[in-house]
Amino acid sequence: MSERKPALLLLAVAGACLALVSCRDSGAAGEHFRIDGKLFVFNYRVATATYLVNLVPVEPLGDGQTAVATFEDPAGGEPIVVREKIWPKLEKTTIESPPLRCVVKDRPYAVSIRIENADGAVLQTIETTMTSSENQSILPDKPLVVGPLYTPNPELAGRPGGHLPDQGGAPCPDIPKA
Repeated sequence: MSERKPALLLLAVAGACLALVSCRDSGAAGEHFRIDGKLFVFNYRVATATYLVNLVPVEPLGDGQTAVATFEDPAGGEPIVVREKIWPKLEKTTIESPPLRCVVKDRPYAVSIRIENADGAVLQTIETTMTSSENQSILPDKPLVVGPLYTPNPELAGRPGGHLPDQGGAPCPDIPKA
């Protein structure tokens, strides 16, 4: 009987390890994705700022899913909505907004992401905020280069900072810092 004790002990330890492994945290109930990164992208060369969010799946994906991101418009207009197809074989889904205006440093902007199935039913909603570490005023007024050969933009000749006098565009709203 004493010969069976080490075998029973080994079996009990293996069973406990298996139970612990099967109980690992794979995300909250109903969670299909989690945010893997979010930032404002300032592209100085082409004078644009955009929102960028990366999502990674936390469970196997179905075909036909879509991520619908709603970004607060820093210029104060209607929210910006971006639809991105989710490809089940990719490790992540990247959502990028069209170019923005009026991004203010240290101000949180609301972002909502819905994950929809092929029928349009909402599987998950992710609410978050994004905060820029810079004001959009650091960007030039026009792209620094044009064309496929990176030709210097003739509109900016003699203006090394890329800023033009009075652009005449819609002014950015005065947004108090958070």
